[in-house]
Amino acid sequence: MKRRAPATVDEEDSRLFRDAIGEVRVLDPVAPPPATPKPEPHPHMLEADEAAVPGELLDMAFDPGLMEVGEELSYLRDGYPPKLLRQLKRGQYSVQDEIDLHQMNAAAAQATISAFLAEAAESGWRCVRIVHGKGLRSKAGGPVLKVLTDRLLRRRDDVIAFASARPMQGGTGAVVVLLKPRSARHA
Repeated sequence: MKRRAPATVDEEDSRLFRDAIGEVRVLDPVAPPPATPKPEPHPHMLEADEAAVPGELLDMAFDPGLMEVGEELSYLRDGYPPKLLRQLKRGQYSVQDEIDLHQMNAAAAQATISAFLAEAAESGWRCVRIVHGKGLRSKAGGPVLKVLTDRLLRRRDDVIAFASARPMQGGTGAVVVLLKPRSARHA
């Protein structure tokens, strides 16, 4: 659609407009109404904590020292130089494939991790990422898939090291795994 050029206003148009409007009266400035006061903060969490059963927070079904949401995972197999783990944490290895365990239960996640690592071994991949999530919607038992992933990877002979991913790769909701080279797996 073409745009029309704005019409020019000549002196005759201006005079007709002023005649139609009539006298103009300037209004005095009015002060804005006062702001309504903000409500006082209400300590909802304090009330919930006070209403909790004494000792309830100490009787959790999992040991928070083992795994806390937001806690980084890190592991290096004995006999390997610490430099490998530092390089892995810094993102100096290229991730060759990844899986996402979101929406899986523990049994499905365990089978998926095993199948994925078998595929990685078959393909000769050295570095893979497993997205397990942070477990933010987990119940009192803690982050199920994160704990499961940590436990499974520590038990596998083909895993040299693993560490929580860098923030842009999933942060503490994912783990980057360094696998043994294909020649070392069969030795």
